[in-house]
Amino acid sequence: MSGTTTAAVRPNHRAAGAGANRWVVLVVLCVSLLLVALDATVLHVAVPAVTEDLKPGAMELLWIVDVYPLVCASLLILFGTLGDRIGRRRVLLLGYGLFGVASALAAFAQTAETLILARALLGVGGAMIMPATLSLLRQVFPDRRERALAIGIWSAVAAVGAAVGPLLGGFLLEHFWWGAVFLVNIPLMLVSLPVGRILLPESRGDRSGPWDVLGALMAAGGLFGVVLGVQRLGGGEAPASPFTLLPLLTGAALLFLFVRRQRRLPHPLVDLRMFRRPAFSTSVGCIVLAMLALVGLELIAAQYLQLVLGLSPLQTGLRLLPLTIAAMAAGLAGARMLRRFGPRRMVCAGFLLTTAAVLTLTAMGGGDNVPLLLSGFVLLGFGLETTLFGAYESMLSEAPADQAGGAAAIGETSYQLGAGIGIALLGSVMNAAYAPGLRSVPGVPEHASHRAGHSIGEAYDIAGRLGGDTGAALRRAARDSFVHGLHVTLLVSAGLLLLGSVIALRLPRIMHCAAESTAAVELPAPREVAESRVSAGQTA
Repeated sequence: MSGTTTAAVRPNHRAAGAGANRWVVLVVLCVSLLLVALDATVLHVAVPAVTEDLKPGAMELLWIVDVYPLVCASLLILFGTLGDRIGRRRVLLLGYGLFGVASALAAFAQTAETLILARALLGVGGAMIMPATLSLLRQVFPDRRERALAIGIWSAVAAVGAAVGPLLGGFLLEHFWWGAVFLVNIPLMLVSLPVGRILLPESRGDRSGPWDVLGALMAAGGLFGVVLGVQRLGGGEAPASPFTLLPLLTGAALLFLFVRRQRRLPHPLVDLRMFRRPAFSTSVGCIVLAMLALVGLELIAAQYLQLVLGLSPLQTGLRLLPLTIAAMAAGLAGARMLRRFGPRRMVCAGFLLTTAAVLTLTAMGGGDNVPLLLSGFVLLGFGLETTLFGAYESMLSEAPADQAGGAAAIGETSYQLGAGIGIALLGSVMNAAYAPGLRSVPGVPEHASHRAGHSIGEAYDIAGRLGGDTGAALRRAARDSFVHGLHVTLLVSAGLLLLGSVIALRLPRIMHCAAESTAAVELPAPREVAESRVSAGQTA
């Protein structure tokens, strides 16, 4: 099991996990996670309104959308390890405050530059909040069986936030201006700050030795470069382009130097010896592979529903809702499944179930097949959440208690990197399979065919301008080529998921639930403090 540390418990505070307070803590942490998950997707439907109002250039619009996940992914390790040093609650509360201020700045932004800055600050706040929520769960629930249930609820809330974001954004845009998608964060943060100050526990890891500031900056810079390069690839930038190659090479070099530095320091920022534990390294690999196979696929599925089947954004969101509901069900049932089947069988089964879902969806064609899509999305959501739940729980339980923040940051970083690489990889596969079908459409000029091969949306635009039989032929060819590309992408995803099921065989066969001695956590109990004051007054 994981390594542990022990710290003194202050008077008038209860130890971690005592009483029912830990479940109240879980509610507060889930609200925190919900806000961050919502903000990652709520802007997507507001992009046309933002474009019309602020009139950003193409590069500015790209940064408005991408800067939040880019900054958040880059700073996860920095703030996760900082929380281990100065206190996870402290970092979380600072993240609350920054998130609220940045939301107000974004809501009332008058220029594209201001909105980009506000989104970057939201990314900083998100990076402070995300690893703190997961590491606090690690501390507050020392019993692994209870912690598994808590992580299941936590992951179900994350699934809800990601799915509800576009629906909430669409509702707000119908009744208010685009800034309302950010303004909704402020009242929730105004409530979360005092409630978190009163109810959340404070916990720290091992504070021996100095905090490696240079290492933290190297990790942040390296991740920024790698994620930026991957995002450029996902956006269609050529691999040999300096805008792709330079950030990738710089980021990879900084991460290499970061790893070498951590191995030499007596008190490293991240204890890389965690990766020597098969359960930890395998769990991280499973998270990367799951996201690698599926995030780009979700984006392509959204395009299929809107551009091939002709559904509206709201109808698309509702059609994808069964996926979210199935993911919630898997998260809530995850603790029981983990106890019964163990990490190895659970994660393997999750990968295989998701593979079955992906192969089922290869039957999608140019017509709307509701039963097929419903069954495929339900299997997809349940299988994906089963995989991620088992991997996250094994990773967090295997990490030493004093490294909980760093371990949580590694898990979230692997999630973000897997998602970014997945978009780039599956996007490239999709484009390679889609473009050839548009090169020889009768009556379409060569330059128009080349442009139509960039995306199905651009092909529809060109078809509309051509009109007549030629435009109709181009539109049919684009739809058929997109469906073909979708089938190829699904098969590649299935291969990645099968690879994940093989890798998951390195996970432990059973869930070890031996008693753990975790670092003590200061869990505020205002009622007990008040009672002690009353009894002291009576004694006097």
